[in-house]
Amino acid sequence: MTENRKRKQKLTKAKISNKVLQLFREEPKLQANYKQIAGRLRITNKAEQKIIIDVLEELAHQEFIDEIQRGKYRLTQDSTCLECKIDMSTQGYAYCYGDDLEQPIFISQKNLHYALDEDIVKIYLLPLRKGRSLEGEVLEIIERSHKKIVGTISLSHSFAFLVPDNKKIPFDIFIPKDSWPEGIANNQKATVVIKKWNENLKNPIGEIVDILGFAGENETEMHAILEEFELPYHFPKAIDAEANAIKPHIDKEEIMRRRDMREVLTFTIDPFDAKDFDDAISYVALPNGNFEIGVHIADVSHYVKPNTALDKEAYARGTSVYLVDRVVPMLPERLSNFICSLRPDEEKLTFSVVFEFNKKAEIVGKWLGKTVIKSNRRYAYEEVQTILEGADGDYATELRQVNEITKQLRKKRYDNGALSFDRSEVKFKIDENGKPTGVEFKESKEANQLIEELMLLANKTVAEQFSAYLKNKRNLGAVYRVHDNPNSEKLKQFAQFIKQFDYKINMKSRKTITSSMNALLEAVKGKDIEDIIVTLSIRSMAKAIYSTQNIGHYGLAFKDYTHFTSPIRRYPDLLVHRELFALLSKGKLFDRKEDLEKSCKYLSQCEHRAVSAERMSIKYKQVEFMSEHIGEEFDGIISGVSQWGLFIELIDTKSEGLVPVRSLNDDFYVLDESNYRLVGTRYKRTYQLGGRVKVRITKANILKKQLDLEIISDENDDRQPIRKKISKSKYRKHRKRS
Repeated sequence: MTENRKRKQKLTKAKISNKVLQLFREEPKLQANYKQIAGRLRITNKAEQKIIIDVLEELAHQEFIDEIQRGKYRLTQDSTCLECKIDMSTQGYAYCYGDDLEQPIFISQKNLHYALDEDIVKIYLLPLRKGRSLEGEVLEIIERSHKKIVGTISLSHSFAFLVPDNKKIPFDIFIPKDSWPEGIANNQKATVVIKKWNENLKNPIGEIVDILGFAGENETEMHAILEEFELPYHFPKAIDAEANAIKPHIDKEEIMRRRDMREVLTFTIDPFDAKDFDDAISYVALPNGNFEIGVHIADVSHYVKPNTALDKEAYARGTSVYLVDRVVPMLPERLSNFICSLRPDEEKLTFSVVFEFNKKAEIVGKWLGKTVIKSNRRYAYEEVQTILEGADGDYATELRQVNEITKQLRKKRYDNGALSFDRSEVKFKIDENGKPTGVEFKESKEANQLIEELMLLANKTVAEQFSAYLKNKRNLGAVYRVHDNPNSEKLKQFAQFIKQFDYKINMKSRKTITSSMNALLEAVKGKDIEDIIVTLSIRSMAKAIYSTQNIGHYGLAFKDYTHFTSPIRRYPDLLVHRELFALLSKGKLFDRKEDLEKSCKYLSQCEHRAVSAERMSIKYKQVEFMSEHIGEEFDGIISGVSQWGLFIELIDTKSEGLVPVRSLNDDFYVLDESNYRLVGTRYKRTYQLGGRVKVRITKANILKKQLDLEIISDENDDRQPIRKKISKSKYRKHRKRS
């Protein structure tokens, strides 16, 4: 269509209003009358020019613009533009979040202007209306979060759509036939990039860049999850070549530069199926009655040098990702599973923190530096646990002595106000085709805690070195792992919720909060309500992140803390190794604070992305596993409450499903958000977070990773029997009104 034919289409008042406002916002210093604005917008039609006069008066009345002279306008001077991130709802509207925002800003669907979930945008704050929360309008999309969109192809004879997997992308992507790749078929999973999207198009136009396979196949779905979070399947050939060129042999000259600990008893303790061993423990009983315990970490920084292709790839990944059936490593396998991995009976380069403890587990000496070790034994956690419980085994005496030290360290940490969030880990048994065959739960026992305490202590010790050096140096920075104080409002809401179970939180001081929280977590251990209490207590806390601003770690009750112990799988640890070596060898750190802070923010985002991908893979396997149990009944706990329904966690498998509110057809239910419950408006029947129910699985949509349930009975049935069903017509009328 030519430009002239386009202009024959009549502009509505609403479109003219949008164009005028957009013009003022793009040129905040513009001062213009209606004729000048018409000229800028190339509006020559007399009727449309007259509409501009009305539009200007209305915008001035709404306080979007000011009339500075008769008929002359400019953007309101107190108009505010902000940069923030979009958090899309599944219903099409969104909220905008930013570091400088005291509260989220609501963005209606019409004001999103093609912004998608997690996009970085510039918004304009709309004038505050009485009784309404802050609202904004997207002016500019600064950065697209979704370079690619993953979904399922819906194919027709002459066109196709890609239906996004991400529920927060409320638009199907139109795929023109002339861009179809060879071999395209209905119900395939694919990735697309958006090529065109403007106000004349209801759906964005996209181009398929990769076909992943048919929906429902394990490899296809796992690759789709990786694509969804822009995680790689494999390493580029150049990166593999660089890793393969690294020699595993350790030169004598390198050994001479390090503390030689090859003759000291050393062992690793890891999951039975682990392949990358990045930490080891050494033990020596000293003649003075004390104990020397060393924490030895794979010296990845010796092999991965700054600004090499290998280093840049590791930084881009940020972390290893652990899906249900595979690992997406940060480093190529030659490094992660072979050269850097602290395998038994092999000489390895390490970075170590060596402690001298007395019998009270007090640190009477410590040493930090580079070492060379040779592990005597590889243990699995389960094997060590049996030894700690009394069984015979290699180095049983030494393991038990180390355990006695770490038990005392753990007690001191809790006495100082650390929080105890010990949760059982759900793990699927997977067959050779990736199909889940069973579920098992792994609890943190003494063997796990032995390693955990020593790793925490090493991390804390390294962070203390940084803090001591940086005390009077404002421009230099170090990477810390920080955890802010809990949100007081969320904590109050949590305290209010647990009252109904006869528990309480003492909010008088930091120490009373942590001690009463730990008492609560201990009291609910083994009870149905445990997972809900732990989950909500974690939600009341801030999220741990990487930062150069050392605000301490609230959850661990540490003034100084960092991540030093896993450089094979976490890039921040690799940065910390480089910083510590620079500090120990040269007396200075190598990065300016503001540059390092950018890396900290990026690496925190990488961690969040990895955790989200891991959770999605678990959700997929949960639904796939439960799809074999359609029609069966299970006991469950109400794990979430929303206006759309009840989320139920099945006790036997920890799988979560949804009871849609429309299926609760014995009453009209409304959300009581502050009390985490749905309440019937007629009979006052309640479904409360933490309540126990019996449910039946009605549907398992593997592609959507969604489990649908219906309630058979609940703990209120003895005193509040389910009333007769309400007719569908009455129910629809009620939902429409509400």
